[in-house]
Amino acid sequence: MAPSLTLKAGTSWSDAWQRCLAVAPESFAEDHVRNLWASSWQPGGRTLPATSPVDGGFIVGPPRLDAATAQQAVHASLDQHRAWRHAPLAERRARVTATLDALAEHRDLLALLLVWEIGKPWKLARADVDRAIDGVRWYADGVEPMLAGRTPLPGPVSNIASWNYPMSVLVHAMLVQALAGNAVIAKTPTDGGVACLTLAAALAAREGLPITLLSGGGRDLSEALVGAPEIGCVSFVGGRDTGARIATAVADLGKRHILEQEGLNTWGIWNFSDWPALTSVIPKLFDYGKQRCTAYPRFVVQRSLFADFLAAYLPAVRSVRLGHPLAVEHPDDQLPELDFGPLINAAKAKELGDQVAEAIDRGAVPLHRGDLARGRFLPGQDTSAYVPPVTLLRPPASSPLHHSEPFGPVDTIVLVDTEAELLAAMNASNGALVASLSTDDPATYERLAPQIRAFKTGQGKPRSRGDKDELFGGFGNSWRGAFVGGELLVKAVTQGPRGERAPGNFPDYHLMP
Repeated sequence: MAPSLTLKAGTSWSDAWQRCLAVAPESFAEDHVRNLWASSWQPGGRTLPATSPVDGGFIVGPPRLDAATAQQAVHASLDQHRAWRHAPLAERRARVTATLDALAEHRDLLALLLVWEIGKPWKLARADVDRAIDGVRWYADGVEPMLAGRTPLPGPVSNIASWNYPMSVLVHAMLVQALAGNAVIAKTPTDGGVACLTLAAALAAREGLPITLLSGGGRDLSEALVGAPEIGCVSFVGGRDTGARIATAVADLGKRHILEQEGLNTWGIWNFSDWPALTSVIPKLFDYGKQRCTAYPRFVVQRSLFADFLAAYLPAVRSVRLGHPLAVEHPDDQLPELDFGPLINAAKAKELGDQVAEAIDRGAVPLHRGDLARGRFLPGQDTSAYVPPVTLLRPPASSPLHHSEPFGPVDTIVLVDTEAELLAAMNASNGALVASLSTDDPATYERLAPQIRAFKTGQGKPRSRGDKDELFGGFGNSWRGAFVGGELLVKAVTQGPRGERAPGNFPDYHLMP
């Protein structure tokens, strides 16, 4: 019989919220957060009810502004930008560094908010905070040569990002943009992360950084955050449908842009025999329930190796750990090390479950279906946002699981007989952010890897966004606009010599670094 679990003392949502009230009373109220614009925390906005994916309990949602208020906030950000762009680099670096010190001081509170708001397991939540802090410190220490001969943009950078990495993607980008001399606007994700971002923005604003943090619906705020003439650059992380609409808008306006969109990242298996190596990496691929733009939901396997692949894959997927991120058996236990907790919400869990059922009904073969009964949960807790791992063979072409990223713990497998079929299957989504190819022959890898339409391809190892000096971008429909990472992130949000062509994926050219 499984041991009875309890919530770790001091980790409840109420505990986290009371700590936020004590740390940043200017931005947190008893039952809502405020929007940050014109250098102050502003009342107003319609706060929507929200629930935690962890247990379905009440948490505070974003205070949604209307379009007119958003326009005022953008204009106020331009005023900030005009002053900040002339601040000496030494001052900008000092203020950013002070912000990093404040974030480090409140690291565990930021991580706890991530657990409750977006369901990250504790270890991954802390890593998200740490990556933001460490990554920006790298820029603060070495940004001078990156800025040589460059100037800030004519207007602030507008950031619209998905909910899955509020710190290591969104806050990281915001602080580097400010370090480079720009005022920064960010929209809080609708699905989660508003409290974590509010606390981070409060710490940054105290140090004098020109930060604007707004909440609202995409349709209500898009005209201000994308189309306003004050905006110097639009930085977006999210799905292809929204990204395509933003890409059309910025192209029509001639506006600088960085648009990271998902692709179907694939892992190919061809003339391969090191199965223990594959077994060891499979559980890691389920980090955060594959709710990552660099997750690997598709394996493309040489048919003659399928039996060996399954012998390596199935024991590994059965070892994946999921459950309530804050549940412990004894009060003094450390928080559990899980591969993932809930999906972002119960609606997403239902949608994914429906897609799996439909794919099976249309001919996909279920090779593995996990059981929530094996997860770590509190007695009687709501588990409607949790989905155990699922593996399907041959998803039908009519299924979204065939051609799109599921953004959940569902793997699909496609069998191939020739190298041509391998490459076609690995390029099914017309561009991806990452891919990997496992093959025993280095020459085969060197020959096939350039034909895989992914920005990064791993040789028997997973690739990721990367940190610090590692560059990042995408091919095809997975990316539009300037590439980022390392010095390219600074170049993307500054102006260089007249006629400079930034590395990136643009309508009229594709330029690799």
